[in-house]
Amino acid sequence: MNKCIERIYNGIIKENPTFVLMLGMCPTLAVTTSASNGIGMGLSTTAVLIFSNLLISAMRNIIPDRVRIPAFIVIVASLVTIVQLLIQAYLPSLYDALGIYIPLIVVNCIILGRAEAYASKNGPIASAFDGLGMGLGFTVGLTCISIFRELLGSGSFFGMEFIPEDFHISIFVLAPGAFFVLSMLTALQNKFKAPSATNGSVPASQLACGGDCMHCSGSVCAENHMKLETRQGQAAKKD
Repeated sequence: MNKCIERIYNGIIKENPTFVLMLGMCPTLAVTTSASNGIGMGLSTTAVLIFSNLLISAMRNIIPDRVRIPAFIVIVASLVTIVQLLIQAYLPSLYDALGIYIPLIVVNCIILGRAEAYASKNGPIASAFDGLGMGLGFTVGLTCISIFRELLGSGSFFGMEFIPEDFHISIFVLAPGAFFVLSMLTALQNKFKAPSATNGSVPASQLACGGDCMHCSGSVCAENHMKLETRQGQAAKKD
């Protein structure tokens, strides 16, 4: 149980996908015009993360290594289709607001990243809690950005307007406003020394080259990947 709690804490605080790992920026910047949209997208992604991690972990020993990525995508796409149909049936207003970004959850790098990095190497229960933690962290990130953008751009909070239209800063509901709010929140993280991808608090790469893929040849990358897998295998045996 302690490991499950640790996975939730890791996803929300230590490795928050929005503010620390800077993953899933496309939906983060596109759908966060209102708090309800942010929560809706976050919870939809959370549901897909939980069940995709659970299924991929349960099937990790029967999926051939050479086709694991296509298999992961098929599993994720099936779950996203189910979530999309449920939202369309029971929350049509949210479905209309999120639009194309619901089916694009399939290619969200958070989902495929957790499937490859964690679910394919750990048990189903721990993987499900990892998906829950990452999903909640993503939801928190989207909600924070959405609240700022909705307050400043529309003068409202969860659709309830309380600032007169004359005082709205309309740029915050446009694309530049999304970048501006994200940069402000990241600057606050750096100010208070919170974990962030931009202040050096994210652990350095375990690869021998330090993760500098721009100046790394293919043979070196393959060698480093093999070394990393060997270290991870030795650590798993010790556990």
